[in-house]
Amino acid sequence: MTTVIYPGTFDPITNGHLDIIERSAVIFPKVFVAVANSPSKKPLFSLDERVELARQSVAHLANVEVFGFSDLLANVIKARNVAAIIRGVRTTTDFEYELQLASLNRLLTNGVESLFFPPTEKWAFVSSTIVREIYLHGGDVSELVPPAVFNALQERCQK
Repeated sequence: MTTVIYPGTFDPITNGHLDIIERSAVIFPKVFVAVANSPSKKPLFSLDERVELARQSVAHLANVEVFGFSDLLANVIKARNVAAIIRGVRTTTDFEYELQLASLNRLLTNGVESLFFPPTEKWAFVSSTIVREIYLHGGDVSELVPPAVFNALQERCQK
């Protein structure tokens, strides 16, 4: 069974992330969505909140499992017997950065490959950073994120 992992901070998970997860779930029998703690990024949502939002967003996909992690990704990959890393790549800047990470992860995991997914055109411009910026400036992100995330952002707005 080929198991892949899609790691990220997912702060918050967007429809672009969800699109990559759904496309991966069609190709691979098991997809892990690994939500990184990443405290240095000062996330809007806590790790537990991001894991729960991701779980709610992928609940319709039986072969997708979501979990949080604080360890080195290479250690998670080894512990979970992962065959490949899924990464979304929107721009050439993303590609250059992801290529470096792919080489590093291949070295640290004794050969686990990274598979790059280009975005579906509809979501090519969406990133968590852009969603957070729009949200923090009072803009409407309802079309950019899954319903669970939109509801969580609305609740946060009311606090």
